[in-house]
Parts: sequence; C-alpha cells; structure tokens
Amino acid sequence: MKKRDKIIYWIATVWLALGMTSTGIVQLIKMDEEVTMITQLGYPSHILTVLGFWKVLGVIAILIPRFPLLKEWAYAGFFFNMTGAVFSHVVAGSDPIDLFGPILLIVLTVVSWYFRPADRKISLA
Repeated sequence: MKKRDKIIYWIATVWLALGMTSTGIVQLIKMDEEVTMITQLGYPSHILTVLGFWKVLGVIAILIPRFPLLKEWAYAGFFFNMTGAVFSHVVAGSDPIDLFGPILLIVLTVVSWYFRPADRKISLA
C-alpha cells in the first residue's frame, strides 16, 4: 500500500469514526435537539437508541484490527444509515444544510472503505 493511500485511509477513517461516535452518543443520550429532529422526520424517538448503539459498535468494528467481514458489515451499515438519513431529510423537506452531515459521512465512509489496507479487506482467495 502506498504511503499516500495509507494517509488518505487514516484521515477518512478517523473523521468517520469521530462523526459516527459523536452522533451515536448524541442519539444514545437522546439530546432534545436529536429527539426533535428524528420525530420531525417521522420516526419514533426510541429508534435513536438502536441507531446510536449500532453506530458505536460500527466504529469499534472499523478501528480494530482483523475481522474483515465485520468491517464490511459496518461500512455497509454506515452507508445505508446515512443514505437513509439523506432520503428522510429530503422527503421531510428539511433545509439543505441538514443534508451536509449525512452526505459528509457518506463520502468519508466510501473513502475509508476504498482506501482500507489489504489486511482489512475480505480475501476472495
């Protein structure tokens, strides 16, 4: 793996981990702003516990060494969660600024996944 690719991977992965951890914690503690936002999108507030729990576990999965299949699931979960967030905001008529966070996390997810080292990928051989 080239040094450039390693740097890109770690920058994207650290920012992804920070973003998912912070939003996961906010969801787990059910901050008032988060409860208001999720209910405005049409979801029950108890979904925050599920989302927050899986985000934190996903961060652990992408950061620990080995377990490439688990990492694939975590990246897929992040991607599905954030594309769902974008879709929900668009359907609910949210302000365009509300799309920034989820879109940024989608980009970081894809970049981290694409540039991950070989030992963090599923071996097809």
